[in-house]
Amino acid sequence: MNTPVYDFVEKYIAARGVRAHMPGHKGIGPLRIEERDITEIAGADVLSESEGILGESQKNAGTLFGTGATLYSTEGSSLAVKAMLYAVVMYWKRLPQNRGKRPYILAARNVHRAMLDGCALLDLDVEFIRNGAAQGLCSAVVEPEDVRKALEKCEYLPAAVYITSPDYLGVLSDVAGIAAVCHEKGTLLAVDNAHGAYLAFLEESLHPIYLGADICCDSAHKTLIVLTGGAYLHISRNMAEALQDYAGKGLAMFGSTSPSYLILQSLDLCNDYLDRRIRTELAHSIEQVQRFRRITDLAGIYVRESEPLKIVIDTGASGYDGRVIAEEMRAGGANVNGATRKSIECEFADCNTVVLMVGMMTSPIDWENMRLWVRETRLRHRRKPLKPAMPVGQTPAVRRMSIREAVFADSEMIPVKKSVGRILAQETVSCPPAIPIAVSGEEITGEMVDVFLYYGIDQIAVVKSCHI
Repeated sequence: MNTPVYDFVEKYIAARGVRAHMPGHKGIGPLRIEERDITEIAGADVLSESEGILGESQKNAGTLFGTGATLYSTEGSSLAVKAMLYAVVMYWKRLPQNRGKRPYILAARNVHRAMLDGCALLDLDVEFIRNGAAQGLCSAVVEPEDVRKALEKCEYLPAAVYITSPDYLGVLSDVAGIAAVCHEKGTLLAVDNAHGAYLAFLEESLHPIYLGADICCDSAHKTLIVLTGGAYLHISRNMAEALQDYAGKGLAMFGSTSPSYLILQSLDLCNDYLDRRIRTELAHSIEQVQRFRRITDLAGIYVRESEPLKIVIDTGASGYDGRVIAEEMRAGGANVNGATRKSIECEFADCNTVVLMVGMMTSPIDWENMRLWVRETRLRHRRKPLKPAMPVGQTPAVRRMSIREAVFADSEMIPVKKSVGRILAQETVSCPPAIPIAVSGEEITGEMVDVFLYYGIDQIAVVKSCHI
C-alpha cells in the first residue's frame, strides 16, 4: 500500500532546503529523528482539513479497517473520545424529536477519564448502566439485555450508548448484540476500542465497526506498530455521512493545531504493515500467547480469559499481591538452567492482578524470558487466595451536580476517610488505568471510600464548602 505522508517527508529531507519554518530544531538535534519532524508546510496537508496526502492516508486506513471514514489523532484516544462524544451529540441535537431536551450518554461504569473530561467540556450528563458483573475497578461488562433494560427506563433516548471493549483487563463485550439493541431502540453505539485496534485483523474480525458499532476509537499505539499518541476515529459506513463532519470538527476543536508529523508518518507506514504483514504476524503472536497460557496452566498459575493479546494473571487466586509479582518480574531472575532472565516490565498491576500486553513485535527472546519467569515465580507455591478485587458502583450513585458544574467548581483536597457526604470535584485516578471510582458531581458514599482506600487513594478533591 502506498505511504503518501512518509514519502513526502522523505522527499523533503532529500531536497536539503532551508527550513525557515517551525519547529525550532530545524531538523537537527540529539535524538537524530529531528529531520523527520516537520509541520504543516506546503504539500504536507493540514490534519484538520486533510484534502491532500493526509486525506489519502486516512482513506487507506479506512479501506483496511472496512469503515465508512477513518480519521487520525496524534493525541491518542483521549482526543478521539472527546471528538466521538461531540459527533454523536451534534447529530442527536439536529433530530427534531430532541429539541429542547438535554443530551446525555448512557454508559457502562468503567469509562476512561477522557470520556468524563469530554462530558465536562461538552456539558453532557452520563447515566450509568446497572449490572451485576462488575469485576473490580477495570471491568464492568454490560450485556445486551442490560442495555435493553436501561434504554427502556430512559425518559427519552440518549445521544449514544457508550461502552469500553475490550476493557483494561481484556474482557470483550457482546458488541454485536449491544449494537442490535441500540439500533432496534433507535440510538447509536459508540465504543472505546482503545485496546483493540488489532481486532480487525483476526481471522474473523472482532472490531467494533465490523460488529455493528456506529463510531469507535482505536489507540493504534497500544497494539499496533505506531508511535505513542497515534490513534484512529472510525465511523461506520451507515453513519459516515451523518457523523464525519462533526467528528472532524471535534478533533480540530479539542486537538492541537500542531499535530506530530512523526506520529502521522508512523500511522501512514502502519497502513502498509496492516496491508502486507499483520495477519501472518498476528496469528503467530496469538500462537505464542496460547503456548504461554499452556505453560502457566501446567505451573498452576491462573491466567484469566481475555482478548487474544493480553495476558491477565490472577495473582490473588494464588494468594499474592499483583504489585509484589510485578516487582518480581521487574527485578530479573536468577540463572535457570544456564539462562539468566531479563527484567520484565508489565503494563499494570494491582492487588490481585498483573497485566502483560504482548504483540507482533514481542521477540522470541522476550517470550523466552517470560517462560523463564514462569519457572521461577513464587506463584508456583500457592497460598490462601486473596479477597477478590473490590467492585465499583454496586449501589447507585447519587448525582448532586452536573459533571461540568463539579469540575469547574472551587475545590479542596481532603482525606478520603473524611469525604463521605461530600461532592467529588475532579476525578481521582491513577493512569493506567484512568478509570474513576466516583464521577465528578456524585455524592461520595462509604462504599466509594472503601474502594478509594483499596486502590491506595487517600486524598481526593471535593467541591468546597458543599456538604450533603
